[in-house]
Amino acid sequence: MKLTRLFNDFFHSEKSGGIVLIACTVLSIVLTNSGFQSGYLSIWNFEIADHSVTHWINDGLMAIFFLLIGLELEREVYIGELSSLTNSLLPIFAAIGGMLVPAGIHFAINSGTPTQPGAGIPMATDIAFALGVLSLFGRNVPPPLKIFLTALAVIDDLGAILVIAIFYTGSLTWLYLLGAFGVLLFLFLLNRLKIYNLVPYLVGGIIMWYFMLHSGIHATITGVLLAFVIPFGNGSEKSPSFILQNFLHKPVAFIILPLFAMANTCLVITPNWYQVLLETNSLGIILGLLAGKPIGITLFSYLSVKLKISSVPEGLNFKKILGAGFLGGIGFTMSIFITLLAFSDTSIIEQSKIAIMLASMIAGAIGFMILKVAGRFNKRIS
Repeated sequence: MKLTRLFNDFFHSEKSGGIVLIACTVLSIVLTNSGFQSGYLSIWNFEIADHSVTHWINDGLMAIFFLLIGLELEREVYIGELSSLTNSLLPIFAAIGGMLVPAGIHFAINSGTPTQPGAGIPMATDIAFALGVLSLFGRNVPPPLKIFLTALAVIDDLGAILVIAIFYTGSLTWLYLLGAFGVLLFLFLLNRLKIYNLVPYLVGGIIMWYFMLHSGIHATITGVLLAFVIPFGNGSEKSPSFILQNFLHKPVAFIILPLFAMANTCLVITPNWYQVLLETNSLGIILGLLAGKPIGITLFSYLSVKLKISSVPEGLNFKKILGAGFLGGIGFTMSIFITLLAFSDTSIIEQSKIAIMLASMIAGAIGFMILKVAGRFNKRIS
């Protein structure tokens, strides 16, 4: 199976970014629990224009991350794995299972409690971390597995974006919302007129972000909306979509996501930190990521194949799908992002982050071992 250059660029930047994310997370936790704690925390709490540095990262820079996700989704829909209904059905069903089952587990444990809004936390997959773990296998990773996991994670993130837009939106300010959609309509008209210069789209995107920021809908949604009005054309290297996506890979992987990780993992580890894992919210997150993700992804994949809705491509089997399911349990970036939207209580946010990181670490290790065993089995029979 031949992989496109843009897909390979995306895969390699994301896998490298996953390794950087791990390093930045560890560094952030170490600095937070060292003699540098006060100075380190003051960096992220420093205010610029009445907002902290962390706020600007979460509401501003992360919009660029969502723009890249949107561009990747656009590519998948037009010329990638999702361009063919037959090829797209397996990762689509896998992603649906990987969202519904974890959310259902968290909801069942936390229904009727103040932590019920956290049901969206275990739904999403961190593309960078998941592909980072997969990259540890080097050239031994079969292309269908790379494509399946990437498509699954992209669809997963789309689901998370929809959840954010629908369930984590505050009271709406209609004037600003209409302004945002007015800009979106204008950019759509530029697209239809085949205006391929990126400048008006980027300027319009900044204006739309400002309106969205004050509308009550989370400003990062702007990134996804902007992605789908930037001309794709035939997907060639000269298309605006390709140029922008190719440009954003490294800044997102090596600047934006590491900054997000460091700003949002300033966790003070207390002597009794493990006790929070017994809280219903923590249990919902851990079970959602560790059990819900692999069960949902594997079960829905199996049912779609059994019902002859989809098929398993050559080079992929259910052992590898199970391994990919555990890698899907690495929530990290998106799970932390949804946590910040779901809760305002600092203690609940901190508890959620600990549960997310622990579950993601274990899920990644299990997924790695399953794929390693599946790879050895394939070598023995070949």
